[in-house]
Amino acid sequence: MGAAQQRESQPVGRSGLFSVVRLFAWLGVIGIGGPAAHIAMMRRRVVQRDAWVSEDDFARMVGACALVPGPNSTEMAMALGARRAGWRGLLAGGVSFIVPAFVIVCAVAWLYEDILTSGVIADVRRWVVPVVAAIVLDALWSLRTTAVRDWRDFVVVIAALLGAVIGVPELLVLALIGTAAVALRARPKHHAGSFGFAAVVLALTPSLSKIFLVFLQIGSVIYGSGYVLLVFLESEVVNRGWITPEVLLDAISVGQFTPGPVFTTATFIGWHLSGFAGAALATLGIFAPSFVFAAFVDRVVGWSQRSSMFAAFLRGVSSGSIALMAVVMWRLADKALVDAWAIAVFVAALAVLRARAARRWWSARR
Repeated sequence: MGAAQQRESQPVGRSGLFSVVRLFAWLGVIGIGGPAAHIAMMRRRVVQRDAWVSEDDFARMVGACALVPGPNSTEMAMALGARRAGWRGLLAGGVSFIVPAFVIVCAVAWLYEDILTSGVIADVRRWVVPVVAAIVLDALWSLRTTAVRDWRDFVVVIAALLGAVIGVPELLVLALIGTAAVALRARPKHHAGSFGFAAVVLALTPSLSKIFLVFLQIGSVIYGSGYVLLVFLESEVVNRGWITPEVLLDAISVGQFTPGPVFTTATFIGWHLSGFAGAALATLGIFAPSFVFAAFVDRVVGWSQRSSMFAAFLRGVSSGSIALMAVVMWRLADKALVDAWAIAVFVAALAVLRARAARRWWSARR
């Protein structure tokens, strides 16, 4: 048995719990760059430096977190915390990673609502939003090979695009294309089953309970990259008249450029709707399901390996989510690229991102 395995098999007690809090609180303060950057930082610490888990175990955990709804890097913090210190580690890892980002986003939201003038906000938006648009487009391009791996994925993506264009609700699109993927891939003797989603009836001026419920619903069903959050926020928040598309873009920008989980976009929107209480409930709603899902990541791997229907459904939902993200990005483009200057910033940011991706590809090839 290797040193890493010995360490995993031994009880770690309070020292292990403290190490979980220390690591993920620190990552919650410095972790800028989105889920991919967060997971890379975790790997350096828990695999290469501290040997909490082996390289193979870490890779399996990343795959498992990608198979369940919710923010992948946050669920990785929870799953790694559970490996290190049991259920207390799961809670400590998630809370430690989320709370610093929550505090930072609340501070930014307070400045946005109470200090900055509309002119300053417009100037900041003119610079920042095109950069965020470039980041999302770059993520879409990087995810293209995940969305379309064979002709059946292509059919699913086209179906999702058509559903979004004609106005089918996003949750229904994902349920239908997931079921269609089962029909395309699984053996005909099996039945795909039913996938129901409860609709939440919301008023234009939401109460605190409605803020919590809508973000709880989003956190329970969102699947795929953190950028898929765009899809659900447009459907459940913008289209219901809670916020404008411009505020959504500002919220996405804050979630992207502050450390910690990208899902703290919900914190910003909650503050915009109802101050600190709204921010706290929106954050609690969107992250609460992840504490449940993270406890089952290891089992999800087994289910996907044993059930072709389950694996096909998840693959269909993954491809469809990326297609829906592309549709929302197209709709928001006219809000982000408002003039020649914004377009120039967008093009420059996209060029930098693509150049970085090319360098990473070249380094991997050498």
